[in-house]
Amino acid sequence: MATQTTRGAYRSVRGGLSLVAVLVLLWPAVGFAQERCRFLCVPDVKIEPTLTIEHLFGAARTETLDGDTVVASETQERETVFELVLAVGIPTEIPRVGFTVETIFVPFGETGIHPFTGSTAADAGRASFRDNGIEIELELNLMVLEAEQTGGWVESHFDIVSKLSPGETPGAGSVHTHKLNFELDTAFLPFSRLPDDNWLHHFELEGSLDYVATGLPKAGDVVGGERYLDNASAWSFSLVGVIPLAPLSP
Repeated sequence: MATQTTRGAYRSVRGGLSLVAVLVLLWPAVGFAQERCRFLCVPDVKIEPTLTIEHLFGAARTETLDGDTVVASETQERETVFELVLAVGIPTEIPRVGFTVETIFVPFGETGIHPFTGSTAADAGRASFRDNGIEIELELNLMVLEAEQTGGWVESHFDIVSKLSPGETPGAGSVHTHKLNFELDTAFLPFSRLPDDNWLHHFELEGSLDYVATGLPKAGDVVGGERYLDNASAWSFSLVGVIPLAPLSP
């Protein structure tokens, strides 16, 4: 029989897949064989190795609890996390507007408690469990600066992001919860002088400033035996290598 935690994970996955289903339903609107697309245009696929610095600004103070007793206190330090992102970019006919669907995988994450069995790493005779967290994002991309305005070298966009990622609040009703993000991304295109049909032409080095507006612990919340004395830091910064895999147009 599936546990409540497992059922919550299933619901989270279904929620993420529903985002993809919306795009599938809209897919007939993409005019692959036409020079002019119909609202949604020909997508491209990219893989993005990413280094993210978390708790960039406003790191929270926390207390470690043993029952009701405070046994330690600290200020959260900045952490660097390596992620792999598979991104599908979907331009539109609306000037400066596009969509991106991303699946984010953390290959080297660790945790001391297994999220499904509740076992501790010590019980299993391990130093830690691998915690390969997966997140799903649907982004609305609003271009601020286009490459054509900078001679092909720089572009920038503001993103409104609907994210499904591991729940982090004490009242979370699911293993994965929805969060609203805002991102400001600026990309440098070092190989922009190569011909358009050379895949390196589309390679980017990108910096992304990220603000998580919802779904983070607040002051007074107790999460995993830690009490937050301040709101959790909502800011992070990512350094991204954008590697084109398949521009899905000839």
